[in-house]
Amino acid sequence: MNIIRMSGGIGNQMFQYALYLKLVSMGKAVKFDDVTEYALENARPVMLWVFGIDYPKASREEVIAWTDAAPDFVSRVRRRLFGRKSKEYHERSFDYDGDVLGKEDAYLCGCFQSERYFKDVEDAVREAFRFRRMEIPEGIQRQVLEYERQIGQGESVSIHIRRGDYLEAEQVYGGICTEAYYNRAVSYMLEKYPAAHFWIFTNDEAWAQAWRRKMDDLEDGRCRGRFHVVRGTSEETGYIDLMLMGKCRHHIIANSSFSWWGAWLNPSEEKCVIAPARWLNTWECQDIFTEGMVRVDAQGRVKGRGKT
Repeated sequence: MNIIRMSGGIGNQMFQYALYLKLVSMGKAVKFDDVTEYALENARPVMLWVFGIDYPKASREEVIAWTDAAPDFVSRVRRRLFGRKSKEYHERSFDYDGDVLGKEDAYLCGCFQSERYFKDVEDAVREAFRFRRMEIPEGIQRQVLEYERQIGQGESVSIHIRRGDYLEAEQVYGGICTEAYYNRAVSYMLEKYPAAHFWIFTNDEAWAQAWRRKMDDLEDGRCRGRFHVVRGTSEETGYIDLMLMGKCRHHIIANSSFSWWGAWLNPSEEKCVIAPARWLNTWECQDIFTEGMVRVDAQGRVKGRGKT
């Protein structure tokens, strides 16, 4: 039996569950440890429930056995003398690690952020990630329905602007999704889809509103009235943003698994997805990019498609 250590927000959780579906399709027994990571301070909530997913959970005893973490005196002495005999396996990098699929009786740790892990079971993944248990707070139900209606009417483009927590780890995430990145992405979309309207999903509404006003005030006037900042959602109801993103026709994503999935959940073969040319400052992440993605760098230069 393998155990996947669940971690991160809903985007990471979805990658980990997609890996689970792949492993199960190979005939492997797999459970989740959804306790260890989420006992930590400031952990994000587990949100797979919004898809109606009921996954098998490893018991505390199984997690202790797989990680060689028994707290008794004899075990502590043995570990001190002979080292820990853990079954933990950490993905080698942020790119696809094929060895993950061959592991048996392992405690799998990682983000597994690549479609390559589950491309051949894509239908099962899409079926799993249908929003079956949407819980929309009463105060914003009408507003969300109106967003959904308007998004479905026209040439809608989602824009994900993630700041907040990313600003606290600027050495990893900073300087990638710059204002120049978003400006060029918008221009690219307007060149392809002159009737485009842009729906902004963000955890920094003040920054997004200021940027929207700049775009509205461009001298040529081509952006005026085209931007809509989605309001009313929060960290706890982020799945609403994810659902609305997936209903847009095209996507400008951040270097975030959240908007990666927002774009991926749109099944249309006609969609255009623009992604930052670099995903992280600390790692080369080539396998996060899917076929046909248009990559734009921090200076606003179009770098090509897919993994170019």
